[in-house]
Amino acid sequence: MLDMELSTMFYLFASFLFIVLFNSLIKSFFFPSKGRELPLPPGSMGWPYIGETFQMYSQDPNVFFATKIKRYGSMFKSHILGCPCVMISNPEAVKFVLNKAQLFKPTFPASKERMLGKQAIFFHEGEYHANLRRLVLRTFMPEAIKNVVSDIESISQTCLKSWEGKLITTFLEMKTFTFHVALLSIFGKDEILYREDLKRCYYTLEKGYNSMPINLPGTLFHKAMKARKELSQILEQIISTRRKMKQDYNDLLGSFMGEKTGLTDEQIADNIIGVIFAARDTTATVLTWIIKYLDENPSVLEAVTEEQESILKGKEESVEEMGLNWADTKKMPITSRVIQETLRVASILSFTFREAVDDVEYQGYLIPKGWKVLPLFRNIHHSPDNFKEPEKFDPSRFEVAPKANTFMPFGNGTHACPGNELAKLEILVFLHHLTTKYRFVNLCAKNGIQYGPFALPQNGLPITLYPKK
Repeated sequence: MLDMELSTMFYLFASFLFIVLFNSLIKSFFFPSKGRELPLPPGSMGWPYIGETFQMYSQDPNVFFATKIKRYGSMFKSHILGCPCVMISNPEAVKFVLNKAQLFKPTFPASKERMLGKQAIFFHEGEYHANLRRLVLRTFMPEAIKNVVSDIESISQTCLKSWEGKLITTFLEMKTFTFHVALLSIFGKDEILYREDLKRCYYTLEKGYNSMPINLPGTLFHKAMKARKELSQILEQIISTRRKMKQDYNDLLGSFMGEKTGLTDEQIADNIIGVIFAARDTTATVLTWIIKYLDENPSVLEAVTEEQESILKGKEESVEEMGLNWADTKKMPITSRVIQETLRVASILSFTFREAVDDVEYQGYLIPKGWKVLPLFRNIHHSPDNFKEPEKFDPSRFEVAPKANTFMPFGNGTHACPGNELAKLEILVFLHHLTTKYRFVNLCAKNGIQYGPFALPQNGLPITLYPKK
């Protein structure tokens, strides 16, 4: 009996000790003691480790963020994808964070860093980042991309032709279109040689982008990391083949491989994968939302179609120049405003990630070293203080420039997206051929939205595409 009592007491003591140690661990993880003179921002941290990840990714992000802001204000703490973080929705605060590189470094959750590669441009600053950004801009600035208009046009026409009369899932097909454009910008005309192998590996990799970083057989993360390794091997082979050719290439890979860049093969591979990631899903999502908004706003669709048909008629009157050129894309102000308004309303990137490099005091609160900071672009774009009737789709609002720091679809500061000109170009070229040659029927029974990680029309927006008579 005494032995049983001692065993029971030992069990209770061990359980109590475990609870105390576990609570201490959680407190030290969520609430570091350094600099405790200042309070943390208000908010909740959710479950241990998981935090509030599922709540944020499983519902309308507008509702999730708006609920938090209403309860805690424009600056609050949370816990997303295994990271304690502070979220901010004030335009001036967002500008402060994005432009103070000495206080906040670019970062992603651990799972994305490992899958994209730690040498990718997203995760760095200083001289290495400046060198990479210069190399990317060399390929993606107007002077460079004006030479690929006809190639993007060819990809657009091929994709649209393959969809004729078929029931398609818009988002999935747009991912194919933007993937091909991304490969074109990276590998030039050589992209067709590697397309299928790269597609097979990358499509597996992307399925794990927002998974928890648990590298066990059978998990999405484990499968993604295997695909990531194979993708790196393919890229190493491409780089090796190019070196043997001893030619000059005007694409992004050629820019990375220049003699004076100082980049290793690993750094090149990480940044190639990073560019595909940045160029593909976001642009595909924008195109999907544009088609949805055009379908729901017939007057806007009519205005865009008339603008594009006027360009087409000018081409038909000229025997010398039938295809689109760079100058034509500058004659599309209505279509350009549709893109801007879609970027605002849909807010494809709800937020971005930064990390405090040291304890930071801001507005009377402490942002601890190592915590993520998430500027909430979506809430800024949907604030009635910044845009009248923010939920209404109204491209005409961009006839006047928005207030400073209230429209940031491509981010801000030194880490603003360097590929935004290419993204706008491929959307303009695609919409030209879509509106002048096709009509589409939206077959989505529900007018809902699905989430994870990007907000998308229900079921990826199923449509049927028909050639115009």
